[in-house]
Amino acid sequence: MNLLERVVAIGRRRSPWVCRLNAGSCNGCDIEITPLLSPRYDAEQVGVQLHGTPKHADIVLISGTLTLRSRRAILDLYAQVPAPKAVVALGSCPASGNVFADSPLVLGESLDTVVPVDVWVPGCPPRPQAILDGILRAARLLEEGATRSQQGESVS
Repeated sequence: MNLLERVVAIGRRRSPWVCRLNAGSCNGCDIEITPLLSPRYDAEQVGVQLHGTPKHADIVLISGTLTLRSRRAILDLYAQVPAPKAVVALGSCPASGNVFADSPLVLGESLDTVVPVDVWVPGCPPRPQAILDGILRAARLLEEGATRSQQGESVS
């Protein structure tokens, strides 16, 4: 790794830009993301910034269960995030569908069958400090070059 690549890796770890996608959740996880920007958790103190566009993101936060309509949106958003990138799945819905699993609109698949998930943040909903920890773990994986997208794993 040359000097420029090392500087970029350090910058990614210290200032991860995050784009979030609600793939059909009850909004419980999304409500827990909001306190990250408040003085209590102050995610910006460690460099985390939420961005509305995937084209400027390093990390994608995905909450909610995998539905028929959200599958295409997830794939489109993931494709727009420049490499290297990391995916953080929030809550139990991306893994199992949780209480929505038997709905006819839910695919019944785990999120990692659609995009490679690097960090799972458990809970229903996960606490803000757990979400922040998941983001920082994903940033560390980006710095180390250890995300699933960097290792050439592709799903879908």
